[in-house]
Amino acid sequence: MSKAVWDPCSILSPVPAVLVTVRGKDGQDNILTIAWCGTVCSSPAMVSISVRKERWSYRMLEESKEFVINLTTEKLLKAADYCGVRSGRTEDKFAAMGLHKEKAAKVGAPLLKESPVNIECRVEKILELGSHDLFLARVEAVDVDEKLLDARGRLSLEKAGLIAYAHGAYFPLAEAIGTFGFSVKKK
Repeated sequence: MSKAVWDPCSILSPVPAVLVTVRGKDGQDNILTIAWCGTVCSSPAMVSISVRKERWSYRMLEESKEFVINLTTEKLLKAADYCGVRSGRTEDKFAAMGLHKEKAAKVGAPLLKESPVNIECRVEKILELGSHDLFLARVEAVDVDEKLLDARGRLSLEKAGLIAYAHGAYFPLAEAIGTFGFSVKKK
């Protein structure tokens, strides 16, 4: 066993690198990149994101209690990286990255037009954890690019070109190597 010191949070990888859009009470919009994001409940559908209090978007999230998780693709990789290292306090990241806003169906925060899947969320609870606060949210709506739907209307997310983040690097999500339940499926 290695005696190296590892950050336990970086070991649990890969994680999604998503673009989260928010709108403050003053009407100002921002985008931030979040890697600590995930599904926490299926019924009701709930997700979480973890954000540092010093992030510019933290105040917007705390005030509005709404956000949109925009799944990130290989085409959005540069924007995801940029929005993770730049601050909306000093610039309009939508304009800087040539990204476009669309009106959400259920929340005030905008959708990111370039994202193939947008998950509209309403915060139910904020948990103070330490370096980050966890925003626990109910999914209010999911907006999907119709190009990702098959003839039966089933989502074919593998066509989206999604990316993941691990140990400071971005990776494409490759082809499927199995499906849920394949290990016990009758032949």
